[in-house]
Amino acid sequence: MNVRRSAAALAAASAVLCGAVAGAPAATAAPSPSPTPTPVIPSGLYGTKDPTYDGVWRQSLALLAQDAMKEVPAAEAVAWLTGQQCANGGFASYRADVSKPCDGKTMPDTNATAAALQALTALGGHEAEVAKGIAWLKSVQNADGGWSYNPGMPSDANSTAIVIGAFAVADARPATITSSSGKNPYDALVSYAIPCADTAGGGAFAYQPDKAGKLLANGDATAAGVLGGLGRGMVVKGPKPAGDPKCDTPAKATPEQSARNGAAYLATALAKTGHLDSPPLPGAADPAPQPDFGNTADAVLALSAAGHGDKAAGAVAWLEKNSAAWAKEGGPAAYAQLVLAAHAYGADPRDFGGADLVAQLNATGPAPASTVAPTPTRQAGDDDGAEVAGGDSAGIWWIIGAGLAAGVGAGFLISGRRKNKQ
Repeated sequence: MNVRRSAAALAAASAVLCGAVAGAPAATAAPSPSPTPTPVIPSGLYGTKDPTYDGVWRQSLALLAQDAMKEVPAAEAVAWLTGQQCANGGFASYRADVSKPCDGKTMPDTNATAAALQALTALGGHEAEVAKGIAWLKSVQNADGGWSYNPGMPSDANSTAIVIGAFAVADARPATITSSSGKNPYDALVSYAIPCADTAGGGAFAYQPDKAGKLLANGDATAAGVLGGLGRGMVVKGPKPAGDPKCDTPAKATPEQSARNGAAYLATALAKTGHLDSPPLPGAADPAPQPDFGNTADAVLALSAAGHGDKAAGAVAWLEKNSAAWAKEGGPAAYAQLVLAAHAYGADPRDFGGADLVAQLNATGPAPASTVAPTPTRQAGDDDGAEVAGGDSAGIWWIIGAGLAAGVGAGFLISGRRKNKQ
């Protein structure tokens, strides 16, 4: 989840770096370093870091996590998100000046749009905005039935999966959304699934085929692919454990079986260390893989959605012990990822390894309009009932009395953090 949202940022950074290297004079004195300007954070937006590449994404996750915890987000936080929508219905990563129409510098992308639509659907009361966003996503569907991060590029598993989730929670029936060639989103998604017989990553999903057309296992794409194959959004509560996940390649791949194969891959990967790894960056001093907190949280979410939350126990324990520093650095999106993972698994986000993730999330932006007291921890595998049109996030606002709402202040929201992303 976290990796694919930073794709635009990495691309932009790479372009700047390459341009600087290619155009640098051979022998000139280095200019004096210029101070980095402090980003201006708009009112209503969660987080204190530059929102250029992730403003809509982190806001959407924050609102989804609050709603999942039965809290009513601040009106100004919701208004900030709706104000980011372009006239065509899409959402860009961030619009600094919403009085100006979206253009080549503020192009909508599928990931920001799908995340925003999931949040607005969950909150309820935004049917017009959701309908416009759904229409825009349909208009930029690729011929293979899938979507790319930026419209017009080749489809990828991650973008296709999160768009499926947006359609699903909005009750737009993803299987009926067909491209100009008659392909639906699931046709594209299963094309990234690696056959079980592949010893190098059987059951996993690839982000995209490599230059040679080979599918390479990708943890982030696999977690997304599991949710997409099951037709689930980012807020879920897993059903009771469904036995050990197994990888099986039928004669004709189906979305659900591909998702279950992905769950089997994730269960095996997590069993080794309790976490997923991210590959080292090019030129990194330490070439060893590093733990990936965001993708590990996503794997917990995916396994729980597939009915294999029991296989995520080790990952949950690892996140409880190790994720505090990562979450503090990452801010609202990181706290929200952990909240959604804990919620899906059945752990208590308000006591996650000793940390109140909900309070920590709330402290990064406008205080919610109302909050609820912590509820008893649900055990992994307890059946909370079937999820309908996006699950328990689908728009039930638990509004507390005015006296409680008025009493919620900064002292309650700023948690004494005891434990340890984006």
